[in-house]
Amino acid sequence: MPGFFSWIAGFFTTEKPSTPPASEARLFNPANNIAPGNTTEDAESLTMQLEENLFCWLLDTGPSNLRAEQSSTDKALQELDYRLTNNKMEELPRRPMTLPMLMRALSDESGDRQKLSQIILGDPALTDQILQVANSPYFRTGDHTIESVDQAVFVLGMDGIRNVIAAAVMRPMMAARNSREVLFAQRAWRWGLTCARAAEFIAKLQNEDTSAHFTVGLLPALAYITIRRELQQICRAQRGNAEPDIMLIRNALAPYQWIACQLIAKEWSLPPKYHAYLMAAERPAPDQEQTALIDGMVIGSREVLRHANQRNLPEEDLETIVRLNKEQTDRVRAALKAVLNEGAKS
Repeated sequence: MPGFFSWIAGFFTTEKPSTPPASEARLFNPANNIAPGNTTEDAESLTMQLEENLFCWLLDTGPSNLRAEQSSTDKALQELDYRLTNNKMEELPRRPMTLPMLMRALSDESGDRQKLSQIILGDPALTDQILQVANSPYFRTGDHTIESVDQAVFVLGMDGIRNVIAAAVMRPMMAARNSREVLFAQRAWRWGLTCARAAEFIAKLQNEDTSAHFTVGLLPALAYITIRRELQQICRAQRGNAEPDIMLIRNALAPYQWIACQLIAKEWSLPPKYHAYLMAAERPAPDQEQTALIDGMVIGSREVLRHANQRNLPEEDLETIVRLNKEQTDRVRAALKAVLNEGAKS
């Protein structure tokens, strides 16, 4: 279950990005998602470029540092593999105590807003996070500040507040713990929110569950920082060094991102369809119709890199690796641009 980042270097240099093993599951998996007139090789090359560019930005490094050779028998990676496959992860985010009640209240079609507000207000820390997220550029609907939970539920509606709650629950888990984490945590959070909103926008176009797609769109970013922290623990124990090098981080993120997403979803007792969406993105089936998460990750990643002035994929190449038509793609990109531009002003 490999990597998410192979996209940047090959686009601006004649050197091609290294090709992952055939069994590797990457973040972007367009094998069954190819536009007419293109080949599987075209799509794979473009998605590997996108992955590499994204890794370069998240890890604040150049392409050459991501291509350095590293032994596949590295003891740190072996230990990480053991912990992931045997449910021994020490950094796996624990389920928030109020999450089950919130999930039930949000899924109850007959439930009222007052009951939902009461559950939120019972957790002061969550209340504060929800108001901060609701007033962020990613969710703010106007010029007026949302000052209460009741107002947030009223203004955003049930679908909107579902997404705000998902972001508010995950946000503290992704806050940097020390100075070494700051840049990675900030960028991963921005990337996760952008991909989540992209998946939500696409799900709406396809009459799919927008809230579920928003939540699963955030999980890869949470999985990345979880894996990075677990690797820090392992390196501290094995080497007396709490900070793994860039290539080790990249080689840890790439193969294990999707399994970490599934572990978090399981730990949090998320509904079965959330696991199904993650599996469909990791291993797309032939003729798969549901592509909101797949296309959302691609478009969201491209837009966050564009906004950060990083090496990027040409607009015309998006048609090769997403199933949306041009009009739909343009609508999603326009919505993301507005969100990102508004965030830059804040």
